[in-house]
Amino acid sequence: MSEQAKFVTGSTMRHVIVMAATGSIGLVAIFLVDALNLFYISLLGQQELAAAIGYAGTLIFFTTSISIGLSISATAITSRAIGAGERGKARQLAAASVIYTTVIMAVTAAVCFPYLDAMVHFMGARGRTAQLTVEFMQIVFPSLPLIGIGMSMSGLLRAVGDAKRAMYVTLAAGAATAILDPIFIFALDLGIHGAAISTVIARFALVVVGFIGLHTVHRMLAVPSMAVLGSTIRPYLYVGLPAIMTQLATPVGNAYVTIEIAGYGDSAVAGWAVIGRLIPVAFGALFALSGAVGPILGQNYGAMRFDRLYSTMRNAFIVIIVYTLVVSLILMLASDFIAALFGAEGEARELVVFFCQFVSFTFLFNGMLFVANAAFNNLGYPIISTVFNWGRSTLGVIPFVWYGSKYFGAAGALGGYGLGAIFFGVAAAITCLRIIGKISEKPPAVPPDEPGIQVPPAANSPFTSGKGAT
Repeated sequence: MSEQAKFVTGSTMRHVIVMAATGSIGLVAIFLVDALNLFYISLLGQQELAAAIGYAGTLIFFTTSISIGLSISATAITSRAIGAGERGKARQLAAASVIYTTVIMAVTAAVCFPYLDAMVHFMGARGRTAQLTVEFMQIVFPSLPLIGIGMSMSGLLRAVGDAKRAMYVTLAAGAATAILDPIFIFALDLGIHGAAISTVIARFALVVVGFIGLHTVHRMLAVPSMAVLGSTIRPYLYVGLPAIMTQLATPVGNAYVTIEIAGYGDSAVAGWAVIGRLIPVAFGALFALSGAVGPILGQNYGAMRFDRLYSTMRNAFIVIIVYTLVVSLILMLASDFIAALFGAEGEARELVVFFCQFVSFTFLFNGMLFVANAAFNNLGYPIISTVFNWGRSTLGVIPFVWYGSKYFGAAGALGGYGLGAIFFGVAAAITCLRIIGKISEKPPAVPPDEPGIQVPPAANSPFTSGKGAT
């Protein structure tokens, strides 16, 4: 007997809030620990260490974005099958997605590892700061397949509708880092290298907890046949490659900001590093909302409940507006405290305060872009998502940041980064609602499916037998 798809009934606002809340708790836990990581390093009293964490954070963001893009693909194709009532098919698609994610992330690590020095140098790091950044990344980089698997499993749990266990995946990684960071950094006196080691161990925790939830609880991993693997690769990459390109746009834009700010010295880079940790902690709900909306849209699209697509997006935009205004007001009032908390002084302090008091409000438009991109990816328009995100990260970053930097210094570069989001956020939201309107006006005659996926009606697998199989 097939299980009822969770998101095709009930209040879409409730689904959006529950999925976003649980997702944001998990994400904020990871990013909060990342901020604590920077806080611990700042206690060592060396500006080079804080700057190295800033450069390393840009590279980690780059590689994590690939993982997020692949998890979007896994979620999209699996949630549609669940919405259409094809649970057995969904199990094989989930397993095939995890396999492809592992291979792609392993290849990425192998290709990029020899060029870590060049990448760090390209971002503007020099001397001891560059050396420390490379050493940190040499420890963390081989664990790329782990972050890919963990992110995909978390996404697949959301595709099933289990927001709680998807949250547990990221909470486990955050808890592991919170416990291990002080031990490796201070107790074992390993400094920045200890922070890298704890990051790797935390990624193992990500995979273990994800596997328990996905396999033990939901029985959502069925070993796919070669025929299934062969037929899944096309739809997986159809969503995955544009999603990866979409996700890579953000770190590319951030890298340009880093390069501009690097021209103002390590103090400015240290301030940008604090902001880089503050953004996901403060606006984690916006990042989580994009991941929350995807499964809801995917299940309803697969179930041909096109009337629920518009209400889901409308409610998501309402949540974005309210959340961003509240959080930005809090940041504005607490700007001096936040700067002092991270020990930011001079140029670093000025940047942190400027972000909290002014730039933070522009994340209203970033949030619109994030959620619209999730809709594009899950409704069969991944290329549009890529176009908007690259537009934001190039036309919406480079000229604004360059102009701001040229005439107003490091703070001007940061201000330009915020202003560039306005047009692309509004345009993406309007385009998204128009696409949903067209789908509702002329719905397909049959449930939407991924072309080319061939799944045997009864697939015997050691993962599908036993309690929980349907």
